[in-house]
Amino acid sequence: MPMTFHQIHTHFVAEVSGVDLSAPITSEEAQIIENAINRYGVLVFREQSISDAQQASFSRHFGALEVPGLKTNITKAKNRRLGKFMADISNLDRAHNILDSESRQRMFNLGNRFWHSDSSYRAIPAKLSLLSARVVPQHGGQTQFADMCAAYDALDAKLKKEIDGLVCEHSLLYSRGRLGFGDFTKEEERNFRPVHQTLVRVHPASGRRSLFLSAHAGQIVGWPTPVARVLLEELTEFATQAQFVYTHHWRPFDLVIWDNRRTMHRARRFDDANQVRDMRRTTVAGEAPTVAKQPNNITDA
Repeated sequence: MPMTFHQIHTHFVAEVSGVDLSAPITSEEAQIIENAINRYGVLVFREQSISDAQQASFSRHFGALEVPGLKTNITKAKNRRLGKFMADISNLDRAHNILDSESRQRMFNLGNRFWHSDSSYRAIPAKLSLLSARVVPQHGGQTQFADMCAAYDALDAKLKKEIDGLVCEHSLLYSRGRLGFGDFTKEEERNFRPVHQTLVRVHPASGRRSLFLSAHAGQIVGWPTPVARVLLEELTEFATQAQFVYTHHWRPFDLVIWDNRRTMHRARRFDDANQVRDMRRTTVAGEAPTVAKQPNNITDA
């Protein structure tokens, strides 16, 4: 059965059929999928019962994998529930129990409910994210995606000219600061130093322009902070209007791939004190920075 792609949103997103990701795919099949990612931005694969190893193997067809945690996550490697390349997007601790309601990890993870782009706080931001749903809550816990290419296209010419060439600072200090975090350790402050990202980026495959926004963005270089944050908030409100947003209602063993170079996303609320949401993400590393010169000799983490 040949692979097929059915577009399910006006601007982006396609549901994929005709492929079993628990089995190895060919390089030709991988290229077909990557071409579709470049076209649609978000791909939905239903009923893909895969292991962590199978997910990682499939993900590597699209580039090198990021290692989550370490310098760029509040959860140290020694405390991980999952393997080296698996980001744990769940409400579970290392013993597979639901996180305590007052745990710092749970509070930190609430930042995933803000609109963001994965790893935009790295000097080289992520290329793709692949999220596999192992256990889903009965209610809530959806993931929403916003098409930043369509949003950019819809901006008026005056605003496009105003934001062209602007550079933003991205950091976990900004996104987690919105949650009320202020007790960062000195190590965290060093590891979460802001990096520079262009506000408008060009997709390397399609050539389309998109807004590069994220909850991690908290400053525009050379602008007063209040003025910068108002503009970033206004752009985010514009880019996340209903016509640009797709809401994914998870089923067990869905796998969704999204292109961080043209989308933002966020998780939606669920009863995380009583219901399990076990989601596992592999992240394909980006290939180049959006801004060549980083502050304070920052290198990718």
